[in-house]
Formats: sequence, C-alpha cells, structure tokens
Amino acid sequence: MADANIRIPEEAKDRLAAIAAAEGLSLSAYLARLAETLLTPAERAERAEQARTALHAWTGYAPTDSEQREADAELDRRLAESWDR
Repeated sequence: MADANIRIPEEAKDRLAAIAAAEGLSLSAYLARLAETLLTPAERAERAEQARTALHAWTGYAPTDSEQREADAELDRRLAESWDR
C-alpha cells in the first residue's frame, strides 16, 4: 500500500514525530504501531458484546437497555467530573 497523505496541524505532526523519535521510531513506524493498538468502532462493539456475554454467563447479570443507559450516563457523569478536577 502506498503512503497516504494525511493533513494534520503542524503542531500535531511535530508532537507525534517527537514521541516517535523518543521511542527510536520513525513517524511512519510509530503510526503503524499505534494503529495496531487501536480498535475500530466495529471491533469495540464486538468486544463489548463478548464481555456482556461472558459477564452474563459468569454472574447471570444481564442489564436491560434502560439499566445500561443509566449505567452509561453515570459513567459519563463521573468521567466528566474527574476531568473537571
């Protein structure tokens, strides 16, 4: 696959290049390694479903959609609160 031209702010490129250099990598190699550590939205959804299935099999816990929304809202609230600190 040919290299892709990706436009990002110069500051972001410089920061990524500095991080890559500190790890002894080229920017290209660093980005390739970073890509291997990230999940696509579909992969995250698949893993979440696997986790829910395992949790249900292990504990019998199976939240309703409403309970899941409430838990998500609570997590979002707590994360927002922690960011404000």
